[in-house]
Amino acid sequence: MIASLAGERYISLTTFKRDGTPVSAPVWVTSDDGRRLLVWSGAQTWKVRRLRRDPRVLVAAASFRGVERGARIAGRARVVDDPGIDGLLRRKYRVLKRLLDLVNRRGEPGAWVTVEIVDRDES
Repeated sequence: MIASLAGERYISLTTFKRDGTPVSAPVWVTSDDGRRLLVWSGAQTWKVRRLRRDPRVLVAAASFRGVERGARIAGRARVVDDPGIDGLLRRKYRVLKRLLDLVNRRGEPGAWVTVEIVDRDES
């Protein structure tokens, strides 16, 4: 189910605060194997901090502003070591990814992480 979102331009990624409050954010998404989703994010963002504590997430197709365009799908997320995401995102988002790299000065080690999202029932 989760992998069906790999072709979307944006997804809404919902993580949970300590008190259970859901927080959603639009993110770019890609996949390398057709079974999992990969998201690129700043290592110190609140969404990454929340999912390090609680791996439960909800994902849905979304607009670039985060307006959901489909049903939410329950999944599990974790930070993984995956240096290949940069190439996948460059192929999918082309000029936008390159511009973002310039703005963010991607060379800073440890500033960015790859988040893997799988179906809730997978490990």
